Amino acid sequence: QLHLVESGGGLVQPGGSLRLSCEVSGVTSDYYVIGWFRQAPRKEREAVACIVASGGLTNYVESLKGRFTISRDNRKNTVYLEMNNVKAEDTGRYYCAGERRFGTLPTIQAMCTMRLFDYDYWGQGTQVTVSS
Repeated sequence: QLHLVESGGGLVQPGGSLRLSCEVSGVTSDYYVIGWFRQAPRKEREAVACIVASGGLTNYVESLKGRFTISRDNRKNTVYLEMNNVKAEDTGRYYCAGERRFGTLPTIQAMCTMRLFDYDYWGQGTQVTVSS
């Protein structure tokens, strides 16, 4: 199974930047997918972006393209979410979630989804607060 630990959250001013990290353990290969999700107070959890560790395909929520960037360092088993030009509405708890991949290489490297129920493993989250 995947064990996920998020870090990097904190207080940031509007227009600033922040980089979140998701450390992945419990696997000996890069046959997995990581998604970033967030949940603002009194709102439902929503998708942000996802990345396929093997091959590097990425997917983003359309509204966040250009401001957020997801990347991975397979040597460190870590996935990052770079947040730029942050806004007050980016405030929330950010979670990384994982899905293991099996089968043929095309299956393993297929595009990731951003549906919550596709992810079996979740971290505890890291809080991001955007405020002046």
